[in-house]
Amino acid sequence: MTPVEQGPVLFEHAAIIGFGNLGSSVARALRKSAAVGSLTASDLSADVLSRAKTLDLAERYETDPATAVQGADLVVICSPISSYAAILDAIGPTLTEGAIVTDIGSVKRVVADIAEGRIPEGVRFVPGHPIAGSEKSGPEFGHEDLFDGRYWILTPGETTDRDAVERLTVLWGRCGAIVEEMAVDYHDKVLAMTSHLPHLIAYSIVGTAFDLQSSEQRDVIRFSAGGFRDFTRLAGSDPIMWRDVFLNNKEAVLEMLQRFGEDLSLLQRAIRWDDGDTLEKFFRETREVRRGVVEAKQDKPYPGADGD
Repeated sequence: MTPVEQGPVLFEHAAIIGFGNLGSSVARALRKSAAVGSLTASDLSADVLSRAKTLDLAERYETDPATAVQGADLVVICSPISSYAAILDAIGPTLTEGAIVTDIGSVKRVVADIAEGRIPEGVRFVPGHPIAGSEKSGPEFGHEDLFDGRYWILTPGETTDRDAVERLTVLWGRCGAIVEEMAVDYHDKVLAMTSHLPHLIAYSIVGTAFDLQSSEQRDVIRFSAGGFRDFTRLAGSDPIMWRDVFLNNKEAVLEMLQRFGEDLSLLQRAIRWDDGDTLEKFFRETREVRRGVVEAKQDKPYPGADGD
């Protein structure tokens, strides 16, 4: 991995807590951008750190997050949301004054609430969420170009330090991302539709296949076409991460699930009563959404994803 000189170093030392697929992708992207001077990788799993060390993804490797953040002027939390409170409690006393702490969690309201009262005076916290990733777990599956052309959402509050927001905007832009700001609750509602509901549906459909008789299940897997194959890719994602997402964004997910259920009932009735006009109208309208995704240049697979 050869660093690309794109400007001055923005942070002297970054600590990345949680070094799976996304954490290692952040590390790779930061190195490629030459935006940080050095990196510390932190993960509770010694095995994960050993694999990361074999890949030479950082200068330091620490299982203790409190030790990992010592001397860091940037801390990126890349662990499941259920671990945030314990992590912030652990690192609070050893955070460097003036440091910026951010995260990559897919739900933002609960993150803002967890951080309240846990970020020490003199440390700036800016919640964030890169809309990128793959279903594969582990540091070996990270990719330096994962964020190229993808949106990275920041969700600062009214009291969030604006200098910290601007520095992260420049940083993630150096990593290839398109950085935008969004209110926390609006973010959670939008992501409930674009990410959380599709994963829930994928888990449900693959679960239905799992419950089929053994011969049918075997043939469903053997003759998987593009649609079912794509559902299995989503359903192959980290179960702990998605457990946390659904438990921490349940109101927005349940609202979108209800809307989906109503549309599904509409289609069910149309099929039952041979209502081809309703089916065709519905399918034509949904094609416009696909065109919008293509026009926004968000249709290409993520680097390292299955089929890429």
